[in-house]
Amino acid sequence: MTDTNGDELRCGVCNELGCYFSDDDGHFYCNNCNARVDDVVATGVADEDFVDKGGGGATYNPHYTRYTPSVKPELFDPDHLGPMEPADFGDVPKGVVFRMEDYYKSIRVRYVLGVQLLIEYQCEKLVEVFRVNSIICGIAGEVWLRFVASKRVFGDSWADDVIKESEIQGETKCKVGKSYPKDVNEPRNMYRKRMANIWCKSLKKTIPLSSSLAVSYLACHIAREAVLPSDIIKWAIEGKLPYFGAFPKIKESIKQIERSYHCPSVVCPLEANNMFRPSQSVSLQKLESMAASIAHSIGLNLPPVNFYAIASGYLKQLCLPVKKILPYACRIEEWAMPPELWLSVNEKRFPSRVCVMSILIVAIRILYNINGFGKWEMTLSTPIDDSMDENTLGSDDDAEAMPTSQTMDVDHEGTSSSVHMFEADCADLLQNLQKKYYDLNNRYEYSKDLPTYLQYCKDVVFAGLEPLYKDPGLIEELWDFYRKNREAMEASEEVEPGILGKRSRDGDKQFGTTEENPNNQAYEPTISLSANSSQSSYNTFQDSQPHQTSSSNDKFEYSHISRDNAIRHMKIDMEEQIFCYIPPRMKVKRHGYLHYSRKAAGDGAYTYIAHADYYILLRACSKVAQVDPRVMHESVLSLERRLGWIDKRIDECVHCHTKQSQTSTSDKISSSSFPVH
Repeated sequence: MTDTNGDELRCGVCNELGCYFSDDDGHFYCNNCNARVDDVVATGVADEDFVDKGGGGATYNPHYTRYTPSVKPELFDPDHLGPMEPADFGDVPKGVVFRMEDYYKSIRVRYVLGVQLLIEYQCEKLVEVFRVNSIICGIAGEVWLRFVASKRVFGDSWADDVIKESEIQGETKCKVGKSYPKDVNEPRNMYRKRMANIWCKSLKKTIPLSSSLAVSYLACHIAREAVLPSDIIKWAIEGKLPYFGAFPKIKESIKQIERSYHCPSVVCPLEANNMFRPSQSVSLQKLESMAASIAHSIGLNLPPVNFYAIASGYLKQLCLPVKKILPYACRIEEWAMPPELWLSVNEKRFPSRVCVMSILIVAIRILYNINGFGKWEMTLSTPIDDSMDENTLGSDDDAEAMPTSQTMDVDHEGTSSSVHMFEADCADLLQNLQKKYYDLNNRYEYSKDLPTYLQYCKDVVFAGLEPLYKDPGLIEELWDFYRKNREAMEASEEVEPGILGKRSRDGDKQFGTTEENPNNQAYEPTISLSANSSQSSYNTFQDSQPHQTSSSNDKFEYSHISRDNAIRHMKIDMEEQIFCYIPPRMKVKRHGYLHYSRKAAGDGAYTYIAHADYYILLRACSKVAQVDPRVMHESVLSLERRLGWIDKRIDECVHCHTKQSQTSTSDKISSSSFPVH
């Protein structure tokens, strides 16, 4: 037993006096916090360790004395343990070897915290810049925490499971990467791959950076805001919504959080741009399906999209009368309630914004009577004559492949005036839609001029990079030089406008706008309808911006050119979108709503048949919704089939109810004819 007095020992953890001795291991333990005192250790000795000095007693040999370091109480600060300042990303102290547990905990916490900060930044911008309701901040926080909990990345066996999976997948790929001095001591798997990269890759796969955009959009959807996936993606690409260039701000915020909570991390060996910089953007349909998947994973029942707000926004973009069209569109939406108005995990389904636009197209067709009567052809310079050849004009026989077995038959002289309330304004509507189609600009804001693009590159594309030059006035000097030379070039172009022309490869002939051919009217490209091109473009369901064709880029003023040229240009434009032009209906046999359909070709491809009136409406709405016209046309056909099915079921129910009431009435009459005794 040792002679050391434990009451005089001071604990190195809580700085309290008073310790007790344990016979099991020979150490002293604090009476307050039960921490072990490492300064004093009881040592067992053998007989030969004692030296008889002749004084009648045994003395311990000084050669075997154990010296232990002591901690001065006045220099001990229990509130600051370990490093006093947070280290940067990828900075590991030299000569320090950490455990595998330290690595994966640091990487996991920093990644989840970084994505959470990214969601916070996005919600702040949505509220401050885009005037979204501030309630989305609370909704996004709750959705994010439940989503992280559902992924179980903070489980005890998560790190081991990820490493085992990487080793199973890496049996056929045993490439050893080059080791750098700073990552020599890092843990590696059996194939000598860095575990830090494996854990980070697994986190990006389980909780991708694009999930921040999905959570922000989902919060706006729950708050009934008129924010579309197209808006989220466009703002993120333009840099208005923090996404691509937000990693420097995330890096500084994490360091401040660690400093404020006294929990600095010096273990994370990965750079911030490798962890929080997205490599590519996400598609519109992928963002919507991802938001639905997040809601499904946390057990959240979503409402349909805010049809009124989204539809009113679309009508304002098209410059159409909102008060005239929107009430009737809302009636169709309440009557049909198509399932496409709810977010779906299926990426192959029609997007919700396409369904909203389809309802607007059906409502506009009913109100303005856009059913192939040649309203657009009537606005051309040469009017349509009834004495023209039958091959030029159309009839209901030509449209036999288009209408379904049932049409909305209406008495054209009676109730059609109450249905087609704005038929007199149909020609003006088509002209405005045609002009709006060319005026609509889906380009990003950074492409409007060079200074805006350079600022975009500095803030988003090359975010986090320091300039190589040290002179702050160098950029201004270069910009002044560019501006002066640009002004000189513009002045020379005004004096000699025909010099800067494109030359052909074969000769010196210049291609440009001449007086003989102002609108390139003689150019008629050949359109080949192959099965691979048409079918693959629809099956892949690309919801990117509409195809920009050569004829779409030219703004033809159809009112100033001949009727034949206008129709020829319309045919070219329709053929480029795999549509077939049909002349107006002249020999009308059925009045009412006309249903179009696809026409299968011999090679398996589909050709979409439509009149010019309907196509003008369709392509303008498709450009606003940022979807292919064929996809929009398929969505309209799906909605029409649903409305036709509902109408048929209502007729059957009404007919059945009328028949039952007549039967019950006749039974009552027959029973009352017998005398009662």
